[in-house]
Amino acid sequence: MDRRRRLCHAVSYYSRQKISTTNSALRRRRHFVLARPHRLDSSTVHGAIIILPPKTHTYPFPKPAQVPILLGEWWNDDVQQVYEDFLAQGAGAKLPDAFLMNGQPGDLYPCSNQDTLKLSVEAGKTYLIRMVNAMMNFIMYLKIKDHNVTVVGVDGAYTKPLNTDHIAITPGQTIDFLLEANQPPNRYYMAARVYSTPLSHIYIPTTRIVEYVGNYTRPSSLLLPSFPEIVDGVARSTHFSNRLRSLANDNKVPINITHNLFVTLSINMWPCLTNSCLFDERMLASMNNVTMLLPKTQNILEAYYKGIRGVFTPDFPATTPIIFDFTQGFKPENVAPSHFGTSVYMLDYNSEVEVVLQGTNYGFGNGIDHPMHLHGHSFYVVGTGYRNFHPNTDPPNFNLIDPPLGNMVSVPRSGWSAIRFKANNPGVWLMHCHFERHHSWGMKMAFVKMCVFEAIGLM
Repeated sequence: MDRRRRLCHAVSYYSRQKISTTNSALRRRRHFVLARPHRLDSSTVHGAIIILPPKTHTYPFPKPAQVPILLGEWWNDDVQQVYEDFLAQGAGAKLPDAFLMNGQPGDLYPCSNQDTLKLSVEAGKTYLIRMVNAMMNFIMYLKIKDHNVTVVGVDGAYTKPLNTDHIAITPGQTIDFLLEANQPPNRYYMAARVYSTPLSHIYIPTTRIVEYVGNYTRPSSLLLPSFPEIVDGVARSTHFSNRLRSLANDNKVPINITHNLFVTLSINMWPCLTNSCLFDERMLASMNNVTMLLPKTQNILEAYYKGIRGVFTPDFPATTPIIFDFTQGFKPENVAPSHFGTSVYMLDYNSEVEVVLQGTNYGFGNGIDHPMHLHGHSFYVVGTGYRNFHPNTDPPNFNLIDPPLGNMVSVPRSGWSAIRFKANNPGVWLMHCHFERHHSWGMKMAFVKMCVFEAIGLM
């Protein structure tokens, strides 16, 4: 392969991230049966890869002991069958039977009463918790009874210390936080529960016990931490992510924007053409009214570099085709139906990009959060708001000083988020909702980023 071609090559589906030499990062690689069924085997594997800073560098806080925590899900059914039924029925997947923390539901579930995980801590010491949300469809709250924690990193990038009594973490996201054992020696619940839940379903939190070392009388029972109230199926969020800030010691927020995109995120309905659906219509999802179909026989990256026609079209729209009140409430009428396509958006090498992601209430229900993920790049979250994004009044309020850096952003229900990144990693990179049901329904698109040789005309 020509050297220029090799340097332009990139992976079209999986994330490829540069590992910083100055940052301690928590990266995750997970394969899950619901996530990628065409790569299915009989087992599922997920785990954390912790990348430590070089020996010549230090943490921006005293070096603590490190504890990985992975949040997951459990079905009593065959998970392959759950996935196939989900696709065939055209509705939401069967809800999990339990949530997991490092593979165990905890002692609130009868199957795990004897195997509840324990975290032994010594009074006065500090512990660095490396947490990954490896779930398919749920944003989670995590709290530790009677303890505050200090967030110090998100998605492999350090943040300014954020003292908080809870963590809100989206599927696919990683968060690093410090736990100081500063309470009277005792046993305390660490618990995680759903941020929002279907109206007729109440989930049992997954638990772990923080157990102080020492001589004291163990309580006969433990109290759960208090969680935000759930009203109409949605927790009263305290806007956790809006409080995050980057260290800003190496600020590289793009300023000279060359590509502005305004992208609506919608749940759509489509007539069901088979007798397997639960209803007359099946659920789809879209970005700018395009429900993406991934190629079945040829990947987009290879088709792009080899000039193979008919695999994709370079016409993903930079803005939504129809403007209306996106967040006015349930809107069942067919104002802006989606269409199927394998559309990509073309980017020049090193171009600076702004994407405003607008949640909508169109198509089904009253809207929902969308945890959006971009492969191959980290981006700055420069703004978030509620209702409709206004191109004149909202950008002046963008945070261009110390916005959080990551590869996940939770677009709020009936709201919007704005991100900026530099297209300096050539290849074909997917942007998609990390709720697996939305991803499977088509809420995804791809950026094609030219390499440096194409940009200067050598290819």
